[in-house]
Amino acid sequence: MAPKPAEPCSATDTQPAPAAAAAEGSAVMRLNRFLARAGVASRRGCDALIQEGSVRVNGVVVVEPGVSVDTRTDVVACRGRIVRLPETNEYVVFHKPRGCLVTRRDHRGRKTIYEFLAELRPGTVAVGRLDQDTTGLLLLTDDGELAFRLMHPRYAVDKVYEATVIGVPDQEALDQLRRGVELEDGMTAPAKVDLLDIDSGLGGRRSRIRLCIHEGRKRQVRRMLRAVGHPVERLHRVAFGGLELDLATPGTWRHLTSGEVEGLKALVGLAPPE
Repeated sequence: MAPKPAEPCSATDTQPAPAAAAAEGSAVMRLNRFLARAGVASRRGCDALIQEGSVRVNGVVVVEPGVSVDTRTDVVACRGRIVRLPETNEYVVFHKPRGCLVTRRDHRGRKTIYEFLAELRPGTVAVGRLDQDTTGLLLLTDDGELAFRLMHPRYAVDKVYEATVIGVPDQEALDQLRRGVELEDGMTAPAKVDLLDIDSGLGGRRSRIRLCIHEGRKRQVRRMLRAVGHPVERLHRVAFGGLELDLATPGTWRHLTSGEVEGLKALVGLAPPE
């Protein structure tokens, strides 16, 4: 597909865009990767921005995500704003409370996680989502490449949940979760499952189950447990990518340590900078 003509703006429109065949190097990278690393959006989100004509390189509209840019010399703009790689990235772990959405804005005026995270950079976004009623560990970063890899099925990053469910799963239900469950969008990958405890209080029998999955389908854990006959009453994520939630109070957050960041990068094959 040929790039569509640039709209009239400045004299820089006459400068050629970098060639798509440019070799990858320490300062040369694909345009969509550059935008993701700059915290503009996820890799897929950056692809969409490029294809809709919102990105210019050296003043020229570029619609091919695979075009390469030189971070030392090329000027990249998205929707009129110059985009630069941050000198350092922001990495945050947040204890998501119940009843808030993982989104910047909600047209119905519901509470979002960013009411707790106003101090973060505008480009720091959640790595995946937890639904409104799910609590627990949520990672946020403006490192688009790390976020992309943590969510990509290729890297099979573990996500660990504790669920309180109605009833007591028998061995067959537990084994079904371990083998994979047929959902409306296909069979799930096998999960690691442990029955933690059983409560036979006045409200009826309840169980607490620990599940480790590495997929990221919408409301996946809730759908898996409903499919084996045990709807979820409470769902809490306790770990992600080997990082365990250590914030006792919902709504609190902290920056990751350098060691934690290095551990996440190593998990998805991102080498430390030279």
